[in-house]
Amino acid sequence: MQTTSENAQTVKSRTVFEPGNGSLEIFDLDPSETLLFELLKDLFENHWQEIGFGILIQGAAWEIEAPSKPESVTLQDGYLTVDFGVWHFHICIGENNGSKERPTDPALKAHRRTSRAELYRQLNESGTPNCWGLRLYNGKNEQQLTVFLPNPFLTPDMQIAQEPDWSRLALWDKIRKQCLGFSQPDPFDRSGHRFQHV
Repeated sequence: MQTTSENAQTVKSRTVFEPGNGSLEIFDLDPSETLLFELLKDLFENHWQEIGFGILIQGAAWEIEAPSKPESVTLQDGYLTVDFGVWHFHICIGENNGSKERPTDPALKAHRRTSRAELYRQLNESGTPNCWGLRLYNGKNEQQLTVFLPNPFLTPDMQIAQEPDWSRLALWDKIRKQCLGFSQPDPFDRSGHRFQHV
């Protein structure tokens, strides 16, 4: 486990190896409804043009780009809804009670709700960061969402960049500051030289 200190604050991360994804440095976030709603609302309302999102599991990678700014990002009965007008999606990030007539079973509540939220940076074979993102998992450790953050080694249209564009880490730096309390960018994020498929 790594420990990063900054201004007397300690943030712990863990490095895991996932087949197909390689080494990932994970920064656990509080999976509270309040934090997740504020974070996801900000990402989809203010950074929709910068991010990709979907599910990234073995055998399936949904890398979706938002067609426009969402018409609404709402929270009702624990479910975040991001509505683009022509289509929308839901993720249970909070307490899902159901109705008086049909209350949600406690085991189903626990299964549906986000129980793990994490920022991650994928490390390449050289041990330097290669990709950055956010992942949410429900109570049975099933992936609910991956948000793919801008990558300095890729152009906005997902082509390999000739030179790294470190300005594309601005959103990662913003989330690290908001969710983990880091006040400065991490030089380690800028230590790589090129994109490497893992």
